Amino acid sequence: MQLDRASGILLHPTSFPSRYGIGDLGGEAYEFVDFLAGSGQTVWQVLPLGPTGFGNSPYLSYSALAGNPLLISPDKLVEEGLLTHEEVDQFPNLPEERVDFDRVEAIKMPLLRQAFERFAKLPEDQRGPYHDFCNQHSYWVEDFAFFMALKEAHNGISWHEWEEGLAKRDPNTLQKWKEHLGWEIYYHKYLQFEFYRQWQNLKNYANERQIKILGDIPIYVAHDSMAVWVHQDIFCLDPETCQPSLMAGVPPDYFSEGGQLWGNPVYNWEQVEANGFDWWLNRFEGTLDYVDLLRIDHFRGFESFWAVPQGEKDARNGHWVQAPGEKFFKILRERLGELPIVAEDLGIITSNVEALRAQFNFPGMKVLHFAFDSGPENPYLPFNYHDRNCLVYTGTHDNDTTVGWYKKRNAEQKETVRQFVGGISSEGVHWSLIRVALGSVANQAMIPLQDILGLGSEARMNTPSQLGENWAWRYRRDELTNELRDRLGMLTELYGRAPS
Repeated sequence: MQLDRASGILLHPTSFPSRYGIGDLGGEAYEFVDFLAGSGQTVWQVLPLGPTGFGNSPYLSYSALAGNPLLISPDKLVEEGLLTHEEVDQFPNLPEERVDFDRVEAIKMPLLRQAFERFAKLPEDQRGPYHDFCNQHSYWVEDFAFFMALKEAHNGISWHEWEEGLAKRDPNTLQKWKEHLGWEIYYHKYLQFEFYRQWQNLKNYANERQIKILGDIPIYVAHDSMAVWVHQDIFCLDPETCQPSLMAGVPPDYFSEGGQLWGNPVYNWEQVEANGFDWWLNRFEGTLDYVDLLRIDHFRGFESFWAVPQGEKDARNGHWVQAPGEKFFKILRERLGELPIVAEDLGIITSNVEALRAQFNFPGMKVLHFAFDSGPENPYLPFNYHDRNCLVYTGTHDNDTTVGWYKKRNAEQKETVRQFVGGISSEGVHWSLIRVALGSVANQAMIPLQDILGLGSEARMNTPSQLGENWAWRYRRDELTNELRDRLGMLTELYGRAPS
């Protein structure tokens, strides 16, 4: 895929302002799209949109294809006649600048249940779009709704701790529970329908304004997810305990003596291939129903991946395993045509991984925060971008904000940045790096909203490998000013990235 010269903003929907304690798909989302269009941006990058479990990470979702019900807008439900103004007016005040996920879930989900109860009483002819949605997404929505109903019936414990007949999917046991949980399954299917139609309305609004949505597809899925429970044959699981027999991670390096042990089950690629790559094909097609472009997180895992045996406490004793990425992407290309895929190729990448990315013309990523500490050969310095078909970021959702990053650098490191950008202007270091990104030869420049706002480390979205208040940052509704829009728009035009 050859990218046009353009720019965009990285912002997850949970970060929108909203009176319901978490960003949603209501009016503020549309105002953000207007800000994008008004400042000449043509890409909006989001993180995975699925429902999250422990830790609230969008990269550890209960489903590879479902949407997060907490993103459903109550205000849109009022417009649909499924909630009343009086009901939403009773919603208590919650923090504006952080998401308190536990409180939001405890208060918002009963509100969504009220909407469902009204929806279920509508005449059959008014529920036609719901049935169309269920038919169109039958390959995942029924299983997901059943999975979530079962989790709730078992007080949220992981599926591998359910009774053996459920964990190992005995047909008779499954049928008994399906009959018992019919109403709850209907409820969870409704939530997915409501998320889907609200998201599609927002996506259409963005597309009509020349804005494409860049989504995110993590290569691995959570062990406690519908995908692993339903498709146990394509994951490396212990047949007795249903726990991962081989876990995902990366080996030790300069930054991590023990490597990184993520704990997700790795794929049994032989079985995936024997199944005709069906699960992966459905996953890509299903995700592209939500977004226009796709970033593959940990792309290198399609060439080879680090597998760590069950019981290890860190990633030291893993080993590399080859993956059939070339075969899969050829089949995917036959099915979809040109693949709208971006490869997350950060970190230590081998020549084989580079060859796989180049073979399918997947744009890679460059991050300016990584550019200044290893001399002029550093591949993240803009004058080393030999292939223009890439995306340059000031930082990503896993980095500190630019203001926070710069503040933590020592005097010598700060001087290196100052010399490169020709001195920090009165606008601040964040605008200096934004100018570097926009002015680079990279076909696309992506800027986290926190950097456009000039925020410090308090606005960081995620600190990898650390538990805490990750994923919770939100901006205030008064921060997207006309002045900010016009400044970003001027630079976008100046560096040749505005739409024609």
